Amino acid sequence: MRGKLIILLVLNVLFSGFSVQADSKSSMTELDQLADEALQLTRFGRFEEAKNIMERFGELFSEKGVIERQFTMDELRIVTAAHHEALKALASVGLNTNERVKKVTAFRLATDAIISKYQPLWSEMERPIMNAFEDVKSAALEGDENLYNTELNEFLSTYSVIQPSIKISVPVEKVQRLDSRIAYIDRYRSTFSEQKWMQELEGLEADLKKLFSEINKDDTDPSIWWVMFMTGGIIVSTLSYVSWRKYRGQKLQKQKRKDLND
Repeated sequence: MRGKLIILLVLNVLFSGFSVQADSKSSMTELDQLADEALQLTRFGRFEEAKNIMERFGELFSEKGVIERQFTMDELRIVTAAHHEALKALASVGLNTNERVKKVTAFRLATDAIISKYQPLWSEMERPIMNAFEDVKSAALEGDENLYNTELNEFLSTYSVIQPSIKISVPVEKVQRLDSRIAYIDRYRSTFSEQKWMQELEGLEADLKKLFSEINKDDTDPSIWWVMFMTGGIIVSTLSYVSWRKYRGQKLQKQKRKDLND
């Protein structure tokens, strides 16, 4: 009886934990869906509807992030800033649809980054980022300063789409290194010699490739295995204890019957 009680207690703890996780997952799914819906509406030019969805997102995100503390302070700050920029873009009549889509996409990717800890959506931006960078390199090799400035501006605009997301997914020192390289190239774009241009661009290219190769690795969170091991260990230990108690009880009963017969 005592063994059964132990099993029931263990299962109760496990299932209550699963229930909390299910509720948390449900709210995360809702946030993800709202962010995605806002992006789709923006792409179709339905800016007022997208704004309404964004406002609903803001209320839920505030509740889950501030009240229930499901996010870190950095995650709150980054997603809140991306959310603010997206809302401002949707409300700005001076921005064209493409620019609005970029701002809302940056917000969408940042939202996904706090929910999808492994292989986030922004990792799928490798091709457009690297293609934009290749155009910068080509313009530099041609020695066309005007074309170079145009292509560099386009690259910076494309990179800004994933910038909030990588601040969530990538260690801060790596993000700072990458941002420093980009800021340096942007600031001194008109003062580089051709040799210096290529040296800086090759360094940035290496960092960009490393960024995407590392985030696309199929790593499994070690804590998941630890939880599985511990959960399985508790159940196995409990069942083993109960089985041992049952075996011992049966053995004692046999011994008593044997003593009575003797």
